Amino acid sequence: MRTPFAAALSPRRGFDAEAVGAGRAHRAGWRGSSLPRALGRDDVARLLVSCDRGTAVGRRDYAILTLLVRLGLRAGEVAALELQDIDWRRGEIVIRGKGRRQERLPLPVDVGKAVVDYLRSGGRHGGCAQLFMRVRAPHHGLGSDAVQAVVRHAAERASLPAMGAHRLRHTAATEMLRAGAPLPEIGQVLRHRSLRTTAIYAKVDRTALRTLALPWPGGAA
Repeated sequence: MRTPFAAALSPRRGFDAEAVGAGRAHRAGWRGSSLPRALGRDDVARLLVSCDRGTAVGRRDYAILTLLVRLGLRAGEVAALELQDIDWRRGEIVIRGKGRRQERLPLPVDVGKAVVDYLRSGGRHGGCAQLFMRVRAPHHGLGSDAVQAVVRHAAERASLPAMGAHRLRHTAATEMLRAGAPLPEIGQVLRHRSLRTTAIYAKVDRTALRTLALPWPGGAA
């Protein structure tokens, strides 16, 4: 049975402009007009390949980057993850977002595998509840700044422009959009409180944008 997020998180679904358009709402003159700066698929691959997965640090960084680019998590949300937040039996992960909200998301197979590889690498020490830790002493959980540093260093290794975790969040949303996921579904994955925020990503695909004719809910047509 497919979950409400299945289409958004499926890496195999092809682009379907009608499916994208069906989930969008548009109103002329809404704010947030700048286009997201998403990475292309080749650049995402370069970013991931830059991690040396033969080392504990490399496996940890690969798992962090995979979470960021597949689920669109914020740096603070990755840092806040705990071992108990992953329900392996149900294939779900608990995200602690803004305003102390906790929400469950499906755990894609490739993300789960990356996390398992990290856990088996011997990179965790002591009784720290946090999922991601410093591999070298002092052994403690990573903060959001450290997660940002993982992205920054990976970009440097891959000879890509400087970037932070939020760019990978844009990339995740853009890939879901291009795969045909409707905006409400993308908004659920990204845990946006308003479709207006998610609608920023609708501007990425200009061809599909031309098909929009739905009025903004509660606004003028």
